Amino acid sequence: MDHSTASDSFDGAHIVLRRAAELAMEYLRDLPDRHVDAITGYDEVLDLLSGPVPEHATDAVAVVQRLAAILGPATIASAGPRYFGLVVGGSLPAALAADWLVSTWDQTAYSRMSSPAGAAVDAVTEQWILQVLGLPTEATVGFVTGATAGNTVGLLAARHVLLQRQGWDVEADGLTQAPRVRVIAGDEVHPSVLQAIQMIGLGARLVERVAVDDQGAMRADALADALAADPTPAIVCAQVGNVNSGACDPMAQIVDLTREHGGWVHVDGAFGLWAQASPRLSELVAGVERADSWSTDAHKWLNVPYDCGLSIVNHPDAARAALGATTSYLPTSTAREPGVLVPEMSRRSRAVPVYAALASLGRPGVQALIERCCDHARRLADAVRDDAGFIVCNDVVLNQVLVRVDDDETTWQVCEHVRHSGEAWVAGTVWHSRAAVRVSFSNWATTDDDVDRLANALRDAATALRTGG
Repeated sequence: MDHSTASDSFDGAHIVLRRAAELAMEYLRDLPDRHVDAITGYDEVLDLLSGPVPEHATDAVAVVQRLAAILGPATIASAGPRYFGLVVGGSLPAALAADWLVSTWDQTAYSRMSSPAGAAVDAVTEQWILQVLGLPTEATVGFVTGATAGNTVGLLAARHVLLQRQGWDVEADGLTQAPRVRVIAGDEVHPSVLQAIQMIGLGARLVERVAVDDQGAMRADALADALAADPTPAIVCAQVGNVNSGACDPMAQIVDLTREHGGWVHVDGAFGLWAQASPRLSELVAGVERADSWSTDAHKWLNVPYDCGLSIVNHPDAARAALGATTSYLPTSTAREPGVLVPEMSRRSRAVPVYAALASLGRPGVQALIERCCDHARRLADAVRDDAGFIVCNDVVLNQVLVRVDDDETTWQVCEHVRHSGEAWVAGTVWHSRAAVRVSFSNWATTDDDVDRLANALRDAATALRTGG
């Protein structure tokens, strides 16, 4: 028995896709002014969606309309201009539209054989990324899910090289009897780096932590002491863009010290690496181009749809050796193939929306986007710095602002009050053992007016809490 409905045919696809586009346009139209926090919660959505698998087919248009009606109000408007809670970019129009095409084409972007289109756009976009970020043109770029996967790729390549130099084939022989691999990171290392380290078997608990300065950047003198204390070559995990303060590690010194001791420098640059795209900001990350591997996100400051991270390795053979797989039906040539640069064989063509974002912005547009977000951070800091009870806790060097209001309890409550007001979405954090509101600017659509609305929302929240309103 044929259980399909009329809208399941290719002709019917036109109908359901047109309706989905209409619903998407309605969502985008309301995004700038909508209540930023979710309107309905997890439990309500769970109740509405739960139940047994349907015994009969449901019209595709009805399915899409029901999803939009139930899930739409439960989304946080993170794609909108007044979402500041995490380092989450919106979606540039060209990148969003390109991502729709990616889903329509439904390519397995593993190789030239499985998708000539996917492999070609992957190769071109790789070169564009390296140009915009000022990284070595011989490096290779893998398009992964996010910075966690990007860190994993970089660290796998590092593990391969350091063990290969000691005559050990880790891909073939594993880690059980392998020589020791030393890993060093700053005290403010991001958990995604530690997650990657534990996943590749190097042990998060074994990471040697070195001291950082008052902004969370690694101290070069502390790294020098750590490297001198043990002759074993190390993977040094540096960071550009502290997730709280935006501070960047002193890259030139880190690279020099690590090279002197025969190690590998991996850079977690989830958002801060994009400072390289701005001549005004690139001094903050000077020397980063001399590292061995980098991880960053396109779904943050480049504003492509989730999910899209970038794993960049300046030793292509190491990346291929650490990640490649062979079998009779997979390509075995030494030519560039997207799938041998990333952990997943089954992968969508994530390079397409990245290409679209870079093409629509151009190099000047990328620079302007990065600098505008940093200007917004300074605008907010200037707006609240002189208000009674408000303290800006960090040096505002990139797109991150830490604001403290009165005391720990008030600060946490201000976060909740602002979110519940619907004016903006901000998150709390702990900085130097004290609560702070963490504000991140990374959306192409945010305006000065949105920044001013946030400043007013913070003031209004503080006033309401102080007066019991």
